[in-house]
Amino acid sequence: MFNHAHGQSISTTVAPSTLGKRTIDDVLATYGQLSEMRLKYRFRQANVSYPPAKIALLGLKEEKALELWAFNQKGERHFVYSYPVTAASGKAGPKLKEGDRQVPEGIYKIIGLNPNSRFHLSMKLNYPNDFDLKYAALEGRQSPGSNIFIHGKADSIGCLAIGDSAVEELFTLVGKIGKNNVEVVIAPHDPRKNPIRPVPETSPAWISELYASIETEFSRFEY
Repeated sequence: MFNHAHGQSISTTVAPSTLGKRTIDDVLATYGQLSEMRLKYRFRQANVSYPPAKIALLGLKEEKALELWAFNQKGERHFVYSYPVTAASGKAGPKLKEGDRQVPEGIYKIIGLNPNSRFHLSMKLNYPNDFDLKYAALEGRQSPGSNIFIHGKADSIGCLAIGDSAVEELFTLVGKIGKNNVEVVIAPHDPRKNPIRPVPETSPAWISELYASIETEFSRFEY
C-alpha cells in the first residue's frame, strides 16, 4: 500500500536528476545545511556533542512522540529531543497483517532512505523483522504487511508521520552517520512510566515476549 505512495511524488524545491527524481545527495544538498543548524542547536541544548556515533529513535504511540537519543564514542546514551508524531493510525498492539492500519511495535532498523516520498521524505523500517516473520508463520498469517516508514506530512496508515521539518532533520542525521548506526524501538506507550506487561490472558504468548524485549530496550534510555 505504500509502494506507490512513497515513490512517485517529486518536490519542485530540488533540481531533478537526469532520471527525473531527486537523489539522497540532492536532498542533503537542499535541506542538509539548515537541518544541521537545527540539529546542532538541539544537541547543544542537550549538552551532547554532534555528530553522534549512533542514535536511537524511540517511538511512543500513546504519547505521540518520537524521542531522539544519541550515543557518544564511549557508548553513553543521552536524550536529545522529542519530536511530536503528527499522525499514527491504529491503536495499542503490534501490527499483524496488511491493511490493519497498525503501527508496528518492536525493535527495528532503518534499511533505506527515500528522497522521493509522497510524504516529503521517508525512512524505511525493516518491518517485518525476523521476530515478526517467525510468529506470523507460526500463526499462519501470510501477509503481515510491509513498507513501514517514518516520514513527513501529517497523514499516515501504519507509519509514523512526524512532519516535514522533523523528517528533514532525521533524514539528514541518518544520512550523515549511516543507517546502520540507527536503532528504532516502537512501544504502545512509554514503559519507563507505566509497564506494558502483563498482557491480557487472551493475548498470544509471543506478545508478552515482544513487550519484555521492548521494556528491556527502553530501560537503557533513562532520563
